[in-house]
Amino acid sequence: MKTIISIFVVTFTFAGLAFGECSVADKKALEAFDHAWSVAGEKGDRAALNNILADDYVGLPAMISKTQNIEDTMRTFEQNKANPQNTDLFSSDNYMISCTPMTATITHRNVVTTKNGMGGKEETFYSRSVHFLEKRGGKWQAVSSANHNLDDYGVLMYMEYDWVNAEVKRDTSWLEKNFANDYSGISSLTGKITSKAEDIAGMKNDKSVTEFAEATDMHIRIESNSAIVTGIYRTKGRDEKGQPFDRRNSYTDTYIKRDGRWQVWASQGTLIP
Repeated sequence: MKTIISIFVVTFTFAGLAFGECSVADKKALEAFDHAWSVAGEKGDRAALNNILADDYVGLPAMISKTQNIEDTMRTFEQNKANPQNTDLFSSDNYMISCTPMTATITHRNVVTTKNGMGGKEETFYSRSVHFLEKRGGKWQAVSSANHNLDDYGVLMYMEYDWVNAEVKRDTSWLEKNFANDYSGISSLTGKITSKAEDIAGMKNDKSVTEFAEATDMHIRIESNSAIVTGIYRTKGRDEKGQPFDRRNSYTDTYIKRDGRWQVWASQGTLIP
C-alpha cells in the first residue's frame, strides 16, 4: 500500500480560485493569455505563437526551444487537419495563478480525451502544466513551461477539488458522471444513507446557498483499484431559511477504478462541533 499526504488547500467561491498575489483582473488577463496560447496551437496560428513565446523560451523537460515548440505544434495541427475525426479533445481547468508586476506563474490541469484508446474506446488522460511568464515590452510572453502526467494520486486530488466546485455550483452533471451507479453516502447532518439518485435529487432540491467551500488536510491511500481520501470539508453560506451557517466536517470518500477511471463509490461525513 502507498500513502500520500497532500498539504494543498483548495478554496472555491463564486469568483473562482483565489491563489497568489494577483488581483482578480490580473488573474483573468493571465488565464485569457493561457487560453489564447491553446487556441493558437489548435488553429495552427504561427504568428500568434511567435508572439506568445519569448525568443529564449525553453520547454521542459526536453529543453525544447521556441522554434522546436512551434514546429511541433504546427505538425500536430496539420495531422489533426488531415484527420479531424481522430483529433483529441483538449481542455484546461483548475487554474492557480500568481504574479508580480513583471513575472507570473500559471499552473493548471489538462484534460485530454482521445477517441481511439485501447480497444477503440474513448479514454481520458490528465496532466498538469506549469508556465513561467515575463512581461517584456509591455506584454506577457512565455519564457518556459513544463508538463507532466498526473498519477492516480493527482487524479484523485483534482477529483476532490472538482467535487467541491460542483457542490458550490450545484452541478449535478458532475455527480452523474463521477458517482458509481452503486454509490452510497451518509449525511453529516442527518446520518441518512443515500443512493446516487438520492444525492443528485438532494442537490437539485437544495434551497441553501454555498458562498465558500474548501477541502483541506487531504490524505490519499490507494490499494489496487480502490482508494480512500480523508480530509476536512468546510462550507459557509445561508440555509433555506436565509440563516448563515459555517460548517466543518471530517470526511471519508471511497473511490473505485472501473473501466479505466476512478469513480466515487461511497462518502461519509462527520460534523465537527
